[in-house]
Amino acid sequence: MSTTETLLIANRGEIALRIMRTAQAEGYRTVAIYSDADRDALHVQAADIAVAIGGQTSAESYLDIQKILDAAKKSGATAVHPGYGFLAENAEFASACEENGLRFVGPSAHVIELMGNKRKAKEFVAAASVPCIPGFQGAQDDDTLIAEARRIGFPLMIKAAAGGGGRGMRLAHGDVDLASQLRAARSESMSAFGSDELILEKALINARHIEIQVFADSHGNCIHLGERDCSVQRRHQKVVEECPSPAVDAKLREKMGQAAATAAHACGYQGAGTVEFLLCPNGEFYFLEMNTRLQVEHPVTEMVTGFDLVAWQLAVARGEALPVSQQQVTQQGHAIEVRLYAEDPEQQFLPQAGRVLHWMAPKGEGIRIDHALKSGSEITPFYDPMLGKLIAWGQDREEARRKLVRALAQLEFIGPKNNIYFLQKIMAEPQFIAGDADTSFLDQNSALTSVELVPAEITAQAVLLNHLRQANPEDQRSGRSDWRSGDNSVPIRYRLEISGQTQNCELLALLNNSYQISVGDQHFQIQWLNCTKSREESGLCSAELLLDGVSLKRLFLANRSNLYLLLDGKQFHFVDITHAPAKTRLNQGNGCITAPMDGCLVQVLVEPSQKVQRGDTIALMEAMKMEHPLRADRDGIVIKLGASAGDQVRGGQLLVQIEGSLPETAKIPSDATS
Repeated sequence: MSTTETLLIANRGEIALRIMRTAQAEGYRTVAIYSDADRDALHVQAADIAVAIGGQTSAESYLDIQKILDAAKKSGATAVHPGYGFLAENAEFASACEENGLRFVGPSAHVIELMGNKRKAKEFVAAASVPCIPGFQGAQDDDTLIAEARRIGFPLMIKAAAGGGGRGMRLAHGDVDLASQLRAARSESMSAFGSDELILEKALINARHIEIQVFADSHGNCIHLGERDCSVQRRHQKVVEECPSPAVDAKLREKMGQAAATAAHACGYQGAGTVEFLLCPNGEFYFLEMNTRLQVEHPVTEMVTGFDLVAWQLAVARGEALPVSQQQVTQQGHAIEVRLYAEDPEQQFLPQAGRVLHWMAPKGEGIRIDHALKSGSEITPFYDPMLGKLIAWGQDREEARRKLVRALAQLEFIGPKNNIYFLQKIMAEPQFIAGDADTSFLDQNSALTSVELVPAEITAQAVLLNHLRQANPEDQRSGRSDWRSGDNSVPIRYRLEISGQTQNCELLALLNNSYQISVGDQHFQIQWLNCTKSREESGLCSAELLLDGVSLKRLFLANRSNLYLLLDGKQFHFVDITHAPAKTRLNQGNGCITAPMDGCLVQVLVEPSQKVQRGDTIALMEAMKMEHPLRADRDGIVIKLGASAGDQVRGGQLLVQIEGSLPETAKIPSDATS
């Protein structure tokens, strides 16, 4: 029988790969678990052993404790690392591992339960003299919560007591819709954490979200590794993290670090943990919560301190002492991390699903990217839409920012809509460059998510590339660089669609591989120099064009009627509808409310024959760990429900049908049922 320690990673994707990388270097045999949806995932291929646990949704797979225990038994695992998310902060899971003779890489079940509940955690750290935000933890009936909200004062945060990661969290600015916000927070909390307990906290204005990385062992040692600034957030979920914080000096760092270590030491903590604070402009800080696990943003701490936090976790779990004392912890340089998401920032960060047609990570000194992507990967609607994390290190903050800007421009991702261009705009925003971003940053800079029209010259380039790839398909497949379309005196008309808008264009072939292209009333002369096809299976092509005497290198991928153009990391998706038959579309205002993507219909707030007004919330849907309100797009009467609460629905599926305002005597159709 093998004496090699075997570690099962009870997680998926990039964090599973991250843990495997260190565990294998430390001599562990690694075990991956995978759902049906993750059958071909990279973490499955990278592990020494992979065990199928079936299912597709989180509840059917990575949240099923018994399935994970069975996988551990089958694989001969001796230890379990929970990663982050899923069961990482589940006390029942930690207990089950211990009861089944598995070493749990994390704190004890008692500590997870204590610090995992925001109410209990606040009460505990307050007793340890750690400053806490004024609020209310108590009775759960609406009348009491509303009364306490008025006593605390607005703005006010409603939070899931058992939650984290922004789930079950709402910001209330006043009495208006307070009851509905409580209901929505309860629903999301129950769905995510199995508990609908809420707490209330005073919302701190212009505060920064600062977290302290703590580490403790079984020998009584407890240290902190400095802070991370996580203030740039959307929907209370982090988008940008950096270490150190531009707002924290050495004196404040020590003060916050001591408070965090005090909280960890008081609860008998062991392993990696994060104590989160809100830092006010006057330098006062308040306890927010403690995450009893490794954090998504741990790489920035690793790059600044030089420590491998996963190696430390494994060592502490083996009963070893921490390798350094507090006095030996130093920070060098600056690191900034951005989270890559499959989402549409221009549509309120709506999660996206689909196939990754092409992927290539950027490289460079001081650049790190943690991901689990490859060309052909499928982004499913069953899990978090995060694609990975891109991190840059520099001697100072500005150098780290510049490196990150360049790495984002070099990143090659073609597939579902994503936030790469949004991240580029954040990095270029003067307020961020100055280091002045707080938790209101994205609210104050709404232009970062505004819809931008595609420049006509970009559309003109897409027209030419689209024309060339159709002109000689055999040459395109063979990768030849001498595509020809011939000279014509009659312009060719194209209709391209981008972001739902149709653009009429004309292309006229001139001499010497030059073309005159008209986009609306704008005209461009572009010369095609060469085009080669990548050797990768993705089918990516590289073209060189000459526009106004400037040589332009363009990466593009053609897939049926789709043409994806990649420009400095930003993806433009054009659809050739020149020969597409006319089709009827469900335009805004027709009363047909459909699912924006695959997911679960959490609540249906209307019923047949009910009158609704445009803008009313008529249903709540959950997809990719986010809850999405669905609203009526017209005044009228509900005549049909296409699904019920709890149903798994497909993107585009009709959920609610609304007919225009009818006379009081109008008869509702007899089929207006669910």
